[in-house]
Amino acid sequence: MILSANMNWIPNQGIQLPVVMADVNVTADYFEVSFTVEEPEECFRSEVREDNGRSWEDSCVEIFLQNPAKSEEYFNFETTSRGFLLAAHGPDRNNRQVLSQNIIDKIIRTKQVASVAGNLICWGMTVQIPASIFGLSSFEGFSLRGNLYKCGDKSRTPHYLSAFPIETEKPDFHRPEFFQEF
Repeated sequence: MILSANMNWIPNQGIQLPVVMADVNVTADYFEVSFTVEEPEECFRSEVREDNGRSWEDSCVEIFLQNPAKSEEYFNFETTSRGFLLAAHGPDRNNRQVLSQNIIDKIIRTKQVASVAGNLICWGMTVQIPASIFGLSSFEGFSLRGNLYKCGDKSRTPHYLSAFPIETEKPDFHRPEFFQEF
């Protein structure tokens, strides 16, 4: 699937936007997304150096998933181009509980090292989230709802892309009412 920009959001207007492809694969054990990113160098930022840091400020790909075991909450998994991950869960933007490092270490992140092609920075990230993160032994029999995002809030050119449309006036990824089934 291709991530798209909401052109009603002012930060996305009049700029060269990243091109982002995402391949979603669900097995009994893992929810896996492989992202491929080509972004203009002014959209690229790589400063975060730790898990549970401010990943959304860097070049970041994000997976938001409604908890299949507890539908009133959702998880956010926000991964930088270096593979650092912010992960949390809760019912809304303001009531998030950050996952411990022990739990984060169960999430497999495989990065494709960034390369330069003209003015583009090209990188990739595969994220494998185990069913156990949600308290499940398997994803079998569950439908998975969510959205995928790409952002870079503190890059020289902030930008906001999503797999499924978000009908808001300004960028806001913490909107589970716009989640769709994968």
